[in-house]
Amino acid sequence: MNHPTQSATLADLTATELLALYARRTVSPVAVTQAVIARAEAQEPHLHALYAFAPEAALASARASEARWMKGEALPLDGVPVTIKENIAIKGVPMPLGTAARDDAPPSPADAPATARLREDGAVILASTTMPDYGMLSSGLSSFHPLTRNPWDLARGPGGSSAGSGAAAAAGYGPIHLGTDIGGSIRLPASWCGVVGHKPSHGRVPIDNAFYGRCAGPLTRSVADAALTMRSVSRPDDRDPTGLPPADLPWLDLDGIDLKGLRLGLVMEAGAGLPLDPGNRAVIEAAVALLEQAGAIVEPVPAFLTQEMLDGLDRFWRQRASLDIEALDEARRARVLPFIRDWAAGGRALSGAAVFHGMAQMAAMRDAALAAIRPFDFLIGPVSPNPAFPAEHASPTNDPARAMHHIAYTVPFNMSEQPAISVPAGFTPDGLPVGLQIAGRRFDDVGVLRLARAFERIRPALRPWPVVA
Repeated sequence: MNHPTQSATLADLTATELLALYARRTVSPVAVTQAVIARAEAQEPHLHALYAFAPEAALASARASEARWMKGEALPLDGVPVTIKENIAIKGVPMPLGTAARDDAPPSPADAPATARLREDGAVILASTTMPDYGMLSSGLSSFHPLTRNPWDLARGPGGSSAGSGAAAAAGYGPIHLGTDIGGSIRLPASWCGVVGHKPSHGRVPIDNAFYGRCAGPLTRSVADAALTMRSVSRPDDRDPTGLPPADLPWLDLDGIDLKGLRLGLVMEAGAGLPLDPGNRAVIEAAVALLEQAGAIVEPVPAFLTQEMLDGLDRFWRQRASLDIEALDEARRARVLPFIRDWAAGGRALSGAAVFHGMAQMAAMRDAALAAIRPFDFLIGPVSPNPAFPAEHASPTNDPARAMHHIAYTVPFNMSEQPAISVPAGFTPDGLPVGLQIAGRRFDDVGVLRLARAFERIRPALRPWPVVA
C-alpha cells in the first residue's frame, strides 16, 4: 500500500541538518527530542519498533545538551536523537535478545562500546530497537516483542535482525539508528525499509561480543548521517579483541571520489539461494545505467558464492544455535520462537566433520569475495533477491530448511571483513524500496561511503517518507 506524505517536522531532519541548526541557535535539542517522541508515540501502535522506550530520560539528556550548546561546549553529536539495537548494551537496560527465553534478563551493567561513544559525543538515546529471537532471522518476528512492521507497507516486515532499527529510521524516530550485521542484518532491513545501512569493515566499530562476521553500524536516512555516526562509533575500545588499530579517517569528506573511470564490478547473480526478483533487478539495472552515464566503467562479475558455501555456513550456525538452545531448561526452550527451534534442531545431530566443513565455508566465502573485487575499485549489485515479504513470515522463504537463501548477496562480505553499504536505489512497481549494495576493499569504509554519496547525488528523487499514523 502507498502512504500519504507526512509534513516535514523536526523529527525528519537529518543529523547534519540538526547540528547546523543547533549551532545557529535556531532549533533546540529539547524541541527536536519532543518531536521525535511524539512521532514515536503516534506510530509505535502500528510499527512496534522500540523496546525500552525512555522519553523522560531522553528529554533529560536533551536539556543537558541544550545547556552545552548555550555555553559553547557542544559535543560532536550533541542533541541528536538515536536508537540502539537491543543486542548493543545500554547501561541499566536489559538485553532479552528478542526472545521470551530471556524475558528476565538483568539490566546491562555497562554501555557497549558503540553506545559509550554515542553517549560521550552527546547523542540523546531514545530507546532500544527490536530484534527477532537471538538475532537469527531477517524478520521482525519475535517471541518477546510484538511483531515489528514496515512503515512503507504494514503488511510487510522490515527485515532483520536489525528490525526495529530499519523501521525506526524509515518512520522518522530521529536520524541515527545503530544495528548489527553478521550476514546482512543491517543492509537487508536498510534495503527493505528504504534507508542507508552501513556494515563497516570487521573491527572498525568495536563491539564487546565479537564473533565471526559480526559488525555494528548505522542505519540512517542519508549517507552523510552514516558517515557522521561512523566518526563517533569507530573510536577504539579495548573490549573488542578483533578491533582495528586507531585510525584518523576523513569520515566527513564525502566528495573525494570521481565516478569517471571508476572500475565497478557488477554482481547481479548471487550464485546461490533465491533467484533475483524482476522488480529488484529493474531497480539495480537503472542504478547501474546512472553510474555508467556518470563515467563509471561497469563490468559483470560471475557469481562467486556457491550453494555449498551457503549450506555449510547454515550448518555451522544451526549447530551453534542448537548448543545455545539445548543449554536452556525445558521451560525456557519452549519459549523460543518455534521457527528458530526447528531451524536449530537441524544442527543437533551433525558430526564434528560436518560442523568443521561448515565452518570452513566461511573461509571459502572470504577468499571468493576478495578474489572477486581484486580487479575492481568496488563491487555493486542487489542487497536482497526479493522485496520486503509478509510481516508474519520468519524469512522470505518462511522455511527453516531454506532459512539462509536470501542472504547470498550480503553474507560473503561479512566473512571477507569488507565494508558494504545499502543505499536506496528505487522502488518496485508495488512501491516497495530496493537498495543498491556497494562493497569496497577491506578497510575502505570511507571509499564505500563516498561512492554511496556520489550515487545518492545522481539518483532520481525518491518517494516521500511513509506515514502510518
